[in-house]
Amino acid sequence: MFSEVREYQFGDDIRNIDWNVTARFNHPYVKVFEEEREMTVMLLIDVSGSREFGTTWRFKKNMITEIAAVLAFSAIQNNDKTGVIFFSDRVEKFIPPKKGRKHILHIIRELISFTPEERNTDIAGVLKYLTNAIKKRCTTFVISDFIDDKFEDALKIANQKHDVVALRVYDPRETVMPDVGFVQFKDAETGESQWINTSSRKTRDAFNQWWTDNEKRINTTFTKCGVDNVSVRTDEDYVKALMSLFKKRI
Repeated sequence: MFSEVREYQFGDDIRNIDWNVTARFNHPYVKVFEEEREMTVMLLIDVSGSREFGTTWRFKKNMITEIAAVLAFSAIQNNDKTGVIFFSDRVEKFIPPKKGRKHILHIIRELISFTPEERNTDIAGVLKYLTNAIKKRCTTFVISDFIDDKFEDALKIANQKHDVVALRVYDPRETVMPDVGFVQFKDAETGESQWINTSSRKTRDAFNQWWTDNEKRINTTFTKCGVDNVSVRTDEDYVKALMSLFKKRI
């Protein structure tokens, strides 16, 4: 059912262009039908190995699950369609967007019990998948620790077609290396391990500088791509962070 006319947005079907209004205002306008006003929410959930880390009362994966569940239940309250893409270095599972409490409960069960086949991370890959799989413009929440450095181009393209929001989860111990002597570190994604002398000031300074540089790089990427974002530590109240983010988006 026809509802209104609005300005053309990237990704709109050109068959819906209202040529009379377009000619009058010398700018493309499209006809909006009632069903088009329904909002679609996509949750891109990082299930790579690096999420299995935590030095507080919950791991990163626990917070990622909680945030995703809150967003899913919020979507059902607004009668929005909700879909999920679980990703590692590939798309692990795609749940197409649908409405309804039964569908949301299915999503919640998957959030809690899903076991990925791979452990590495490829954010660019899942963003490209989103761009190709979801034709209609949607609001997309990427929930990840963003330990990846090659996703800027894909993020920029995805945010041109959809409204992408980045929700970054990290653990406080990832920001500073403590002085606790020789410790064996294991890469959660590659499985490689090595002994590191954390009592070395040079080693601790190098690690701390890596975190600072990485933080700057990620924030610069979000800014360049025009993506709204928020970072939440595992020992913080993510509800306050989300409310602050949404207030800025109003």
